Amino acid sequence: MTTPPTPTPDGTLHGVPSGAPKTGLDDERLNALVDGRLSDAEAQPLRQRLAGDPATQDRVQAWQAQREQLRGLHADWEVAPVPPPLIQAARDFQNRRMRSAQAWRMAGLAASIAFAFGLGWTLHGTVGPANPNTATLARSTPPPLAPTQRFALQAAAAHAVYQPEQRHPVEVGAAQQEHLVQWLSRRLGRPLHIPDLQPQGYELVGGRLLPGDASPGGASGARAQFMYQNAAGQRVTLYLGAMPAAGAPHGEAGRTPAAETAFRYEGGGPVPSFYWVEDGFGYALSGPLPREALLAIATAIHPQL
Repeated sequence: MTTPPTPTPDGTLHGVPSGAPKTGLDDERLNALVDGRLSDAEAQPLRQRLAGDPATQDRVQAWQAQREQLRGLHADWEVAPVPPPLIQAARDFQNRRMRSAQAWRMAGLAASIAFAFGLGWTLHGTVGPANPNTATLARSTPPPLAPTQRFALQAAAAHAVYQPEQRHPVEVGAAQQEHLVQWLSRRLGRPLHIPDLQPQGYELVGGRLLPGDASPGGASGARAQFMYQNAAGQRVTLYLGAMPAAGAPHGEAGRTPAAETAFRYEGGGPVPSFYWVEDGFGYALSGPLPREALLAIATAIHPQL
C-alpha cells in the first residue's frame, strides 16, 4: 500500500511538486473534489485522470483523510442547535440595519417633500395646476455597506459565535501550530503567519477555517480565524482573508486586490474591531476591549504579518 506523502514546513508534500501537477490537475479543482463541490459529471473525469497519476492521487487521499479527521472531531456540531451568541448577533445586526433603513427612508421622504414644495413655489404663477399623477416621491434606501466594513462586521460576528465555546473554540489547537499554518495557507492561497501576542499577555488557542463572500471571479472567499486568550480568560480573534477591490469588473473581483487602508475602527458589531487591508488581504482584530487596548494589539500584530 502506498504511504500518503507527508507535509513539509512550506506546505508542500514530500515527493510531490508544488503547484499544478503535469496532468493539469490544479489545486483548486482538487480541493473542490475533496470538499464535494463538483457535480458527478465534473468529478468522474477528474477521478479517471487521478487514476493515472499516483502521486497526485496520494495527495488527494491525504487531504480526504485530513478532512474526515476534522469532521470526526466536530461530528456533534452537525446536530447541535445554532449557538445563542450567533442568534443574538444576527438579531442585533438586523435591528441596527432596520433602524438605519428607517432613518434613511424618513430623511428621503423629508427631502422629497421639501423638494416638491420648493419646486411648486418656484413654478407658482408660471404654470397651471400640477397634475398629481406626475408627481412622485423618491424612495430612499440605506446605503450598502462598504466591502471592508462588511468584512469587519463578519469578523465581529465570528468572534461572538466562537469565543464563548469551551469544548470547541477552534478546529486546530495551538499544539498543532505548524499543521494549522500549512492547512490554512493552502485553503486561503497564500503563506500565512500567526502573530505572537505573548508580550501583550495573550496565548494562541488555535484557529479555524470559515466561509466568506465568494467573488464573481470564482474565488471561494475562505477566511481564517486565529483565537488568543489571556490569563483572565478574555479572548480576542484575528480574522483574515482575500479582499477584492470594490467595483472590480465582473470576473476580476477574485484577482483585483483592494486598496490598502490604515487601521479603521468598527463599533457596530457584537464586539468592536480594528480592521485594515494590506497586499490584497483584509485583517480584522475583534474583542471586548476598550478602543485603545484593541488598537495596541492590532499595532503589535501588523508588523508580524
